[in-house]
Amino acid sequence: MENRTQLTMRVSRYSIAANVILSVIKLAAGIFARSGAMVSDAIHSASDVVSTVIVMIGVKASEKASDREHPYGHERMECVAAIILSAILMGTGLLVGWGGVREIASAHTAALPVPGTAALFAAEILRALGGPAIAVKEGMFWYTRHYARKLDSEALMADAWHHRSDALSSIGAFAGIAGARLGFPVLDPLSSVVICVFIAKAAIDIFRDAVDKMVDHSCDEATERAIRGCVMGHDGVEAIDLLRTREFGNRIYIELEISVDGRMPLTDAHAIAEQVHNDVEAAFPQVKHIMIHINPA
Repeated sequence: MENRTQLTMRVSRYSIAANVILSVIKLAAGIFARSGAMVSDAIHSASDVVSTVIVMIGVKASEKASDREHPYGHERMECVAAIILSAILMGTGLLVGWGGVREIASAHTAALPVPGTAALFAAEILRALGGPAIAVKEGMFWYTRHYARKLDSEALMADAWHHRSDALSSIGAFAGIAGARLGFPVLDPLSSVVICVFIAKAAIDIFRDAVDKMVDHSCDEATERAIRGCVMGHDGVEAIDLLRTREFGNRIYIELEISVDGRMPLTDAHAIAEQVHNDVEAAFPQVKHIMIHINPA
């Protein structure tokens, strides 16, 4: 049975293979047909290959065991990977958008090139080979998101949203090419600017999520309620005096204070705390450690 890292690597390899194929087809069609939008779309697909490699490195590093310099482990390496990924994605988006803006700005001095029929024909080839690029990327989004949720992987979830943003950019590229063929050449570079917006938004969302994980954000209310229910379900626990949670990468640390009968022998109180500790970690696999303090009721 595959472990967390092996599953992530398998999903990432499939993503890389699909993106390489799409990038080559889009780039060849864009260059041959002089379509800036198609070339931009190819660059976006190629950037997804880089992002997936970063995900693989980040996940591999996050699985390293704790050591003397890192007693809490290396889980935040996934967040670091996501931050790097968002910066690369933002740079790619700005590059794509700047190319479209320059082409639009130069329209008054030179006629904009009209993309050839080959660009649209490339899209037809994609459809004939098993579905348009949009469907392929959307399918990759759902596939990657499924395993991101299953593995609780922030980096893999970021990669999933890269696939969806690529699907959106494919829509913009096809619309730009079709518009240019209808006699509106400006729509081709304009679609590159729209693609830039999609890429930039994805980059900002990924950056925000990663930073949120880096600053010890607490768990959501539903998770904390579930933890409280698990703790209060134990005999001997009379109250929860304090519950603090913090997300450390894709893992959770808990600080808990519980009240027990003050006349209870220390060994019995310790046994209750130990049982709560073990049961919470068993019920919530994402919990890496829980520190429990006992108060007399």
